[in-house]
Amino acid sequence: MKKSPPAESPDAYIAALAGWQQRYAQALRSTVVDAAPLQEAIKWGHLVYFSNGPVLLIRAEEKRVLLGFWRGRHLRGIEPRLKPGGKYEMATLELVEQTPLAQATVLSLVQEAVALNEAHGDPTNLRDPGPESKPRK
Repeated sequence: MKKSPPAESPDAYIAALAGWQQRYAQALRSTVVDAAPLQEAIKWGHLVYFSNGPVLLIRAEEKRVLLGFWRGRHLRGIEPRLKPGGKYEMATLELVEQTPLAQATVLSLVQEAVALNEAHGDPTNLRDPGPESKPRK
């Protein structure tokens, strides 16, 4: 499958999607931007949100939409379906058509993720030890 060039803006990213993926990605995007003051950008070919370093991503793929958090391993108390993997304590939630996800859950995830970056700095700074092994209460 040939990859298309990355979108030039977040609006273009959403516009390039179709069907349920566009609806899910747009709903996630709207909730994320309402949840906290974040910088939104196209980075690594998808939507990435920053506050004191990267906080989360929204990535549409062929058969799913991923909602990923750089410190997502510490957010599993809010959303246990977050699957740990990758660097920087990443964890992602895989969404397929009909996956239930409450807006209140997304709001809580984003707000806690922003708070973790505020308390512990940029998660990509390898010198930063990151948060404790337990999520904040």
